[in-house]
Amino acid sequence: MRNSGPLVYLVDDDDAVRDSLGLLLRSIGLECQLYASALEFLEHYDPKRHACLVADIRMPGLSGLELQQRLNEQSAEIPIIFITGHGDVPMAVNAMKAGATDFIQKPFRDQDLIDRIHKALDTDKERRAARAEEDTIRARLALLTPRETEVMQRVVRGQANKVIAMDLGVSQRTVELHRARVMRKLRMRSLAELVHAVDRIGAVAGASVSTGSP
Repeated sequence: MRNSGPLVYLVDDDDAVRDSLGLLLRSIGLECQLYASALEFLEHYDPKRHACLVADIRMPGLSGLELQQRLNEQSAEIPIIFITGHGDVPMAVNAMKAGATDFIQKPFRDQDLIDRIHKALDTDKERRAARAEEDTIRARLALLTPRETEVMQRVVRGQANKVIAMDLGVSQRTVELHRARVMRKLRMRSLAELVHAVDRIGAVAGASVSTGSP
């Protein structure tokens, strides 16, 4: 079964809408899974898949907004496009404030929906790439010794090697060696790159400073 490409989840209680949109998406080569209810979707949703969700905002049982709330509670970051009627626009605006990616108002052109879906899939791809990069940084940070971590935190805060050496009671050469090991283990080419990476995952803010031995 193909599971490496982008996937579009479509949730709508109207059989005709589901079938027609499913045909539309498949006609342009997009894999899609169709569900008649939000609960049915939640039973099959795979957060590991590169995907987006297209859902009617008004559905019996669990509504589109309630589905969004469930996903938010699960910290799911899947981009959501709501299908709305004219009277549902205020609801859709509230959904956007709660994190929905977009909404499209009935009746809509097929191309308008396709464009929004491609945009949502691009958003999901970018988010996943960013998370993967952050996970890589965290994995590399875990390779540092306590002293290397301490030196890195002080370097990122802007302390000079001489100041770090005095604070830690070691030689400046020792600090330089720790700093070089940090750059090598984290695979950073410059101080600016190190600062950006560490700041990105909050590895300095709120971190306790180690007092372990060199």
